[in-house]
Amino acid sequence: MTTRPTGGGRLTGRRHLAGALALVLAVTATGTLTGSAASAAPARPGNSAPNLGTNVTVFDPATPVEQIQATLDATYAQQVDNEMGTQRYAYLFKPGTYGTADKPLQIKVGYYTEISGLGASPSDVVINGKVEVYNRCLEGGGTSNCLALVNFWRTLSNLSINVNGKGQDGCRATANFWAVSQAVSLRRLNVNGGTFSLMDYCTAGPQYASGGFIADSNFPDVVNGSQQQWLTRNSKVTSWSNGVWNQVFSGVQGAPAETAFPDPPYTTLDKTPLSREKPYLFTDADGRYSVRVPAAQRNTSGTSWSAGLTPGRTIALRDFFVAKPSDPVWLINANLALGKNLLLTPGVYNVAQSIKVWRPNQVVLGIGHATLTAVNGATPLTVADVPGVVVAGVTIDAGTKESKHLLKVGNKNGLGLSSASNPTTLSDVYFRVGGPHIGKVDVALEVNSDNVLIDHTWVWRGDHGVEGFTEGVNGDTQRWRTNIGRNGAIINGDNVTATGLFVEHFQKYNTIWNGENGTTVLYQNELPYDPPTQADWTQRDGTLGYAGYKVGAKVRNHKLYGAGVYVFNQNNPAIRTENGFEVPKRPGVKLHHIMTVNLSAGIIDHVVNGEGAAADTTKIGVPIYVTDYPAS
Repeated sequence: MTTRPTGGGRLTGRRHLAGALALVLAVTATGTLTGSAASAAPARPGNSAPNLGTNVTVFDPATPVEQIQATLDATYAQQVDNEMGTQRYAYLFKPGTYGTADKPLQIKVGYYTEISGLGASPSDVVINGKVEVYNRCLEGGGTSNCLALVNFWRTLSNLSINVNGKGQDGCRATANFWAVSQAVSLRRLNVNGGTFSLMDYCTAGPQYASGGFIADSNFPDVVNGSQQQWLTRNSKVTSWSNGVWNQVFSGVQGAPAETAFPDPPYTTLDKTPLSREKPYLFTDADGRYSVRVPAAQRNTSGTSWSAGLTPGRTIALRDFFVAKPSDPVWLINANLALGKNLLLTPGVYNVAQSIKVWRPNQVVLGIGHATLTAVNGATPLTVADVPGVVVAGVTIDAGTKESKHLLKVGNKNGLGLSSASNPTTLSDVYFRVGGPHIGKVDVALEVNSDNVLIDHTWVWRGDHGVEGFTEGVNGDTQRWRTNIGRNGAIINGDNVTATGLFVEHFQKYNTIWNGENGTTVLYQNELPYDPPTQADWTQRDGTLGYAGYKVGAKVRNHKLYGAGVYVFNQNNPAIRTENGFEVPKRPGVKLHHIMTVNLSAGIIDHVVNGEGAAADTTKIGVPIYVTDYPAS
């Protein structure tokens, strides 16, 4: 039996459309639509919080630290192994200080959990203690095979941490541990004292981790440890310890310099070519809730808040439709049509018709890993060819009936309205094809608009999950035939920038970039584990396999900084892929610091366009690097 996350939002038929139109006409003068299960009313005056749903908890500095600790511990106990569950949570902290030197607040963060401050600046919310993610120990009754390779889907942002390990064992007290992999973001953090470790070295091995992302943050000494790849953008670090395969720094003060690449494997851009920080919810001195929408910036380094309020605009929460999972899509669309922005509260939304964003500068902000699941082959979210739209903090799941897309930005033959100074932006938008249930989609993310910024995404065709994901040699045929995802990301628009593009396991090209003047800063890819035969992984013209990153043959200008394509043909170790990267050989197409890696099965014959040695089973875990293509 195929399971589907619970939740509302599935409405069809003319009767519902007629009802929606009637409501739109009735409330045009007021500009507000409400549903029976949720309210779009503005935040109430004083210090009372708006209705953000049962899965959002707002803490006050007056709340006893023991109560906060007990609440968060209970959620962690539920979520620590709940990788494919439907529960979603956001814990928000009002401005103030939490925990003390003698009684620190020590938070552990599990799946689908967001921990965020509600200050205008990260310094407005201070946690004396820690906010941590540890390895999951999967064998021996939870004592062995400890790793962080599947520590996905969690968020930490907009607060300060004074690291305090009092009361923890000797090893745990040495650092704030954040052992994670994909779909995890650290944003707007100010961390003081101790060290910040991106691996959990206190558990038994193997201690592998494969993340990740930091932006707009100040950090002390960072222990990279076992992280295979990592992007740190527009931040400041005291020091950075090491790297495994590819560590990319863009606009980071204190970043290690490029020296003798690949030893150490650092890729460093002094400034980020294009950035826009993720919108954040905050309260003012009177307790009113608003959303700060940062402005796009070019050629910057360091944090956006070091000199005061992050540049941008503030939108009162009353100008958002605050949606709950039980709200029907027609109601969400009616509010968007009226000009409202959209705040998606935590939960799983079943979407049988597209949520349509078509006004310039509209904001769609999800909290607590709000998830849109396609129903009956719908495209859950579409964005029109207009400038300045921001979609942030949203996870989009394929459903059991094939969708053409999960997110489509613009149309191939659309109006083409865009702005270089005000790009449409996708921040922490994650895609999932399979996992909690079988998923089917042709293309997960398609970008047709010009001037778009993709700031941290994980586009994932599931390599494991609840149903239909039989493991083992010759056991993945079922997955290959039923869990359908042909392409992860197709970029057709010009002047598109991606900072932190993670795309994995799709059945044809994982990423195709057809637009001119594209830029990618850190790309990570694993080819699919599960092709049953070489014939299943061969193109019509006889080319063996599909490159993990393809730049279209007509493209004349493209830049890629720091990228890896990994192979693990678990189902059939004899399968070959000709090239990890496939690009037109032109002076304007430049790849800097790229590599392939064999994880233990299969072969990639070359890194790019027939150049670079084979990543085969004689070099398991040993990257094959090309420093620059074409060679300078």
